[in-house]
Amino acid sequence: MRLSTETMIARLRDTGDGDTLGGRIWRARDAANLSAKELADQLGVRTETVAAWERDRAEPRTNRLFMLAGVLGVTPAWLIAGLGRAPDADADEDKSDGLREQLAQVKKLHEQTGKAIAALEMELNRVQQNIR
Repeated sequence: MRLSTETMIARLRDTGDGDTLGGRIWRARDAANLSAKELADQLGVRTETVAAWERDRAEPRTNRLFMLAGVLGVTPAWLIAGLGRAPDADADEDKSDGLREQLAQVKKLHEQTGKAIAALEMELNRVQQNIR
């Protein structure tokens, strides 16, 4: 079955999220917790350029679009047409919980290591005194 160009474009629009390229760039930047300046610095462009993209006053070139997708952790297809998985701002909260859990484990290991070092020092002192 062959579809016309208009039908294909309509289908792409129907499957997307209804936002614009600029809106998706802004949403992805927000979910990545980056300022416009931080994003611009990572991409090697001016902050005004990122602002223009987000306001749909300009569009990134293809190479920048792929860099943008990589930095923001989304696919180029999602940026262009809203196809695929959108960035999840709640993922940062899940990540934060995981990091807190890891930090608690490291602190516990640090405490255990301190106790092990103290025990080894005591044993070494005992051995040295027995040698004398």
